Amino acid sequence: MSESPEVRPPSARPVPTVPYASYLRVYEPLAAFSEPERAHWADYVRRGVVATAQDELRRSLVDLVRVPVVGVPAHESADAFTAERDGVVLVCPWRTRLRGWLALQELTESFPLPVLDAALPAPARKRAAAEYEEWRERNPDARPWIRTGVWQVPLRWFVLVGDEEREYVPGERLRYRTPMVQARRRLARGLRTLRRAEGYAPLAEGLVEVGSWLEEFHPRSMVELDYGGLLHALPADDLAGDRSARDLAAGMDALRAGDREGASEVYGELAQRWRAVRERLFAN
Repeated sequence: MSESPEVRPPSARPVPTVPYASYLRVYEPLAAFSEPERAHWADYVRRGVVATAQDELRRSLVDLVRVPVVGVPAHESADAFTAERDGVVLVCPWRTRLRGWLALQELTESFPLPVLDAALPAPARKRAAAEYEEWRERNPDARPWIRTGVWQVPLRWFVLVGDEEREYVPGERLRYRTPMVQARRRLARGLRTLRRAEGYAPLAEGLVEVGSWLEEFHPRSMVELDYGGLLHALPADDLAGDRSARDLAAGMDALRAGDREGASEVYGELAQRWRAVRERLFAN
């Protein structure tokens, strides 16, 4: 069981938009949480606390501009995103501290030591790693409710959603929301299709990893794919015309029909579209 978070209300002070992150989130019903955390989230919902993705991202960046740099927050966030679907209250805890530890592990595996030392000194990394190991012993089943994409929406995420679930409000949001059972069904079907085809092993492997993550959650959960800050970084015309979920589904249909050339064309166009978005990382 995860440890109960420390209550800290979100800040209402307006600050600049952070434009680069997209998110895959799982919202679970209150019944999925054990006490005393269930009571905490029930009270959180009753108080009507409204926290946005920008609030969550800005707060996660605060420690990175401190001197000395703090790689992982000292306390777990007590905030969450909330929603209601079919009369059921759903909660997506931020778990900023846990996600900070996991992100630090990814950085350690992805960057050379001189770069890591410049960003976060070795003693701070060792301290964070030791704290995580100690915490993990007390919380062996803990997992994050939120995954983050940096300057992209990973293509495997689009397998989970359908074009009919797309919600686009210019300047406000671009997201997909789908029931967990539907997301799992689409993932399983997509995985069967990819495993029968040649040349799609990386996408299949990514789906296996996402599927293992989704299996950890309550079956009445909701899955949300949110373009997040990319909404503020990409041209409005590009966002209005972006139908990546529909396009990926068309590629899957082509594979199932044996049209390898058609599938390759669709997938290639999608990969190029998102490669152009990722290249903005190096232009800023």
